[in-house]
Amino acid sequence: MKYINSDKFDHQQDEKIGVLITNLGTPDAPTPKKLKTYLKEFLSDPRVVEFPRFLWWMILNFIILQIRPKRSAHAYETVWTEEGSPLLTITQAQQEKLQAQLSDYHVEFAMRYGNPSVSSKIQSMMESGVRKLLILPLYPQYCAATTASTFDAVAKDFTQRRWIPELRFVNHYHDHPLYIQACAEQIQQFQQKNGEPDLLILSYHGIPKRYLTNGDPYFCECHKTSRLIAQALGLNENQYKTTFQSRFGREEWLQPYTDETMKSLPTDGVKSVQVFCPGFSADCLETIEEIAVENKHYFIDSGGEKFDYIPALNAEDNHIHALTEIAKTHLEGWQIQKEDRAQQKSAAKKLGATS
Repeated sequence: MKYINSDKFDHQQDEKIGVLITNLGTPDAPTPKKLKTYLKEFLSDPRVVEFPRFLWWMILNFIILQIRPKRSAHAYETVWTEEGSPLLTITQAQQEKLQAQLSDYHVEFAMRYGNPSVSSKIQSMMESGVRKLLILPLYPQYCAATTASTFDAVAKDFTQRRWIPELRFVNHYHDHPLYIQACAEQIQQFQQKNGEPDLLILSYHGIPKRYLTNGDPYFCECHKTSRLIAQALGLNENQYKTTFQSRFGREEWLQPYTDETMKSLPTDGVKSVQVFCPGFSADCLETIEEIAVENKHYFIDSGGEKFDYIPALNAEDNHIHALTEIAKTHLEGWQIQKEDRAQQKSAAKKLGATS
């Protein structure tokens, strides 16, 4: 087997501890061609679509990838900024702020699908001397389709390396007190400026219901997050509602669906709503376009009077503080090993090493 090597390796290199934050990903540009590349990687992941592989390959390549890229490209165009993809620029801002808080560590960010890839970032971090690595996926609630898929990408990369770093992996933080506090403060600050609604909607990305029945804890963790946020805000069970968005395909997904909820609420006497998405650590297509535009239309067109979208936690200071403390907890006990690197290098060269 041929392993990943680097001409930048140096036996005299000082050891570092790294933190790699990850998010789902984004196309490189809002064009059908770039969307096709991105969607093919994303929807080919067996963690994302649990379906017989050959049959799914036929559906994906001969139907979905012939239709969806053009439609998705138009949606991405509506959220694209001068800096590029919102998810990419926000995640980069999160990384920069985390690096400032974790100054003793090497902090980077990667995307599970698209660029910068997990493998490319692991490579650059190891070339810089990272020998202990903490992976922090920015998915508060564990789900096999997101969190476990990130682990798959890391594990696949490690199988191709001669020298792998020590590894720690954060698989959820859905009930971490500082994360809950950040969510509650984000909602409170918005309501101080915009007033309180008849109903607060906490919308999470959906998954097929069979994933839940097969043992995925995502549904339960979403509801626990909602309960804790409601407690922090002093809300009773009639003042908030948990829903699930972004369903794809014809099978049953987690319910209640966000879009159907928006269409039915006005007939139940709810005239004003605010929507917050606790499972999205950064604003992206699913929040900026799907919630703030599409679902707003559903609500208003059905008789609602006032719809507000509360921005995701993004790179807000309270969010960065929460992520910093989560990272520090998982970094406990790791220390840089101070060794005589010059002596190591000298010994290695005597045995034929070139660096």
